[in-house]
Amino acid sequence: MSLPQDIAPVNSEMMDSIARSSQMDWIETKPGQAYMKILWIGPETGRWAVLLKWMKGYVAAPHKHLSSAQVLMLKGKLQVRDGTLEAGDYIYEPNGMVHGATTALEDTEYLFICDGPVLYFGDDAFTGYFGWEQLQRLQDQTSGAA
Repeated sequence: MSLPQDIAPVNSEMMDSIARSSQMDWIETKPGQAYMKILWIGPETGRWAVLLKWMKGYVAAPHKHLSSAQVLMLKGKLQVRDGTLEAGDYIYEPNGMVHGATTALEDTEYLFICDGPVLYFGDDAFTGYFGWEQLQRLQDQTSGAA
């Protein structure tokens, strides 16, 4: 049976994106404490996906999600707000979620999928902004691209 219309992709550049994380090197983002593997960056939407590895005792600064995010814990434990995330836990964080410091209670690895940027802050000032553009620059630097 033939389909009633052509459903072939209009964009010839569309294709599956496979990230072979087991073949990727960890990118050190805080010496001896935090690492990441960039799995996917979607400039057209601002979405991105990374594997994060935090060593026991690493503390991520307070931040606000400027979009929704999803976390799947693969290994270890994280102290997040008033709770603890453990291996196998999944959490959906809506746009606008605010965190105090997030602490790795054990050596931890997790999948983080974010629909946009994250804004870091201190007591009286913004201290950082992290989104797909910063990830792209980091990926270019670590792969030797200009």
